[in-house]
Amino acid sequence: MKNLFAQIMKFGLVGVICFGIDYVIGISVMKMIVKLGGDPLFELASMAGSALGFTVSVIINYILSFKFVFERKEDLDRRKEFVAFIILSVIGLGLNQLIIWVCVGPVYGNIQFLQNVLNYDLAYTGAKVIATAIVMIYNFVTRKMFLEKKS
Repeated sequence: MKNLFAQIMKFGLVGVICFGIDYVIGISVMKMIVKLGGDPLFELASMAGSALGFTVSVIINYILSFKFVFERKEDLDRRKEFVAFIILSVIGLGLNQLIIWVCVGPVYGNIQFLQNVLNYDLAYTGAKVIATAIVMIYNFVTRKMFLEKKS
């Protein structure tokens, strides 16, 4: 149990680093698209920024995860390991995108009160935090189940 707690803490630290990378890229792309195309592109801009940020952070997450968090399976070819990691991450990306879309589209887009109290940056940030928390749990569980060496 002590080892699991330490592993979760390391996973959390890697997650915070990757979230920072993901967030900075995501919000930068979102702002740039909205600046160029205006308010009607906010939802699309959020999705594009989120996808690009997620993609870059997944590669960094792969490197850090197997350097500091998970013990590799000796019998698993590194290319197969990376492909499995990417497949699990793409599923996580789908979940991430769905949550962000629900938050910035149907929720933020249809609730005038939220639009009055939250600007685009805060709406995106809130959506990203919610999505990240859910996807982080999914990522830890699936990577532990499918990629980590069994003790």
